[in-house]
Amino acid sequence: MPFMKGRAPIRRTLDYLNAGKLVLKDKIKIFSVAYNIVGQNNVGAREFVFWYLPQIQYKNPNVQVATLKNLTPSPFIKCYFDDGRQILVDIDNKSKEDIMEHLLNTVGKSKEVLAAEAIEKEDNPANFGIGCQRPCICEIYGQVPCPGVVPLPKFMRGKYKNQTD
Repeated sequence: MPFMKGRAPIRRTLDYLNAGKLVLKDKIKIFSVAYNIVGQNNVGAREFVFWYLPQIQYKNPNVQVATLKNLTPSPFIKCYFDDGRQILVDIDNKSKEDIMEHLLNTVGKSKEVLAAEAIEKEDNPANFGIGCQRPCICEIYGQVPCPGVVPLPKFMRGKYKNQTD
């Protein structure tokens, strides 16, 4: 598997990406992280980008995620809202866990909102087809069974219905 090469290939697995905890609020449109590659005060920011940024990108497909390297003396995270407001989070000398915890409390959706969205997202039991609870409508009581299992009556088949004598 070519995707399992490089530094920490676990970051590219679906299980790891789904394990992300940070789901940003719907009003956030841009999430940017600015940090330096060198310096002791940037270690937490570098590790946050390395370990948590892929999860944030995967969990928030409608949010633009930008990383700015070596542009500022101190690391920070800036979130841009759809109404023009901005939030600036200072991440200088913080560990990656502290940064994640702070973001969960400030710009992340609450557990109650996530639970409500999960209930709303559940599939309708009336649907049928590939990926639903019932693959065929014939499994519903009162419907005509599949012609492969039970042959259709002759008056329902086009061969006999459209026959001209």
